[in-house]
Amino acid sequence: MVTEGSRDTSPGGFRMYRPGAANGSASPRDPDGGASAAAPPSGPVLEDDALLDLSADLVDSTLARLDAELVGLAAVKGRVREIAALLLVERARERFGLESARPTMHMSFTGGPGTGKTTVALRMAELLHTLGYIRKPKVHSVTRDDLVGQFIGHTAPKTKEALNRAAGGVLFIDEAYYLFRPENERDYGQEVIEILLQEMEAERAGLVVIFAGYPDRMETFFSANPGLSSRVAHHLEFPDYSHDELLSIAELMTAELNFAFDADGRAAFAKYLELRMARPRFANARSVRNALDRCRLRQAKRLVELHRPLGRADLVTLTAADVYGSSVFADTHDRSP
Repeated sequence: MVTEGSRDTSPGGFRMYRPGAANGSASPRDPDGGASAAAPPSGPVLEDDALLDLSADLVDSTLARLDAELVGLAAVKGRVREIAALLLVERARERFGLESARPTMHMSFTGGPGTGKTTVALRMAELLHTLGYIRKPKVHSVTRDDLVGQFIGHTAPKTKEALNRAAGGVLFIDEAYYLFRPENERDYGQEVIEILLQEMEAERAGLVVIFAGYPDRMETFFSANPGLSSRVAHHLEFPDYSHDELLSIAELMTAELNFAFDADGRAAFAKYLELRMARPRFANARSVRNALDRCRLRQAKRLVELHRPLGRADLVTLTAADVYGSSVFADTHDRSP
């Protein structure tokens, strides 16, 4: 058995136990300063009895950040951890000379608005970069309008420009189902899909494509494009938040902005959520953030109208009056805490 030697941090983010080694080899870099996704593992192939420690501080910190930023989403966070584990093990296998096919990382994020899809895409880019899969920890977000041209010969340049901007990172296509419009035979969205298929097959520059949108429409989108569906390895579902989760999200958001509800204000916001969730166009965390912005407007008006000196507690506290001013309460007389 090989005895434990000094630690060497590999480009894959784990520590290597290598007897007699003083320092690890530096990872190859690309011109943009990111770890090359196609770079071979650092140093020579390890002996069969060498040991690798798969703990990865950078990976752990990114996962911890995801936990801190997003309430709930246990299944999504579990899948992110599985992907991180897969790539850590693949990098370890490379160090032992165990070659295998490069895992496909193209993804589909399905869920309603405000369920955390964009935030998870950002953290996923950080993870993939940390683990050497992509060169840059960045996300380039686009919609149909950024990809589809208005006349013949316009679509390909627009799509390729978006791909160039995302090269080495993540291309996040929101409401991706709008690329497919079967009712219009002359629609240029199909040209975008064909270009994406070519790029995803080649996986040039370590590009990862994430398609996002509502679950039912995404199902139709992939069903109509089997070639595209076969290249998407990871499907993550983002459920709507529960009432309690949304209240927790509101408290996180207020804390980030150096505000806080008093007891009556929290009870009033809980009532607000109950009513707002039953109304049309509710957008989960996005609606919560918008509601808090309006609470701040009403708080500011209330404070100015006090016509007295203000203390810190005045400036940071959101009260029931700041919540009950919402039009959501216009059709109800129940404003009890």
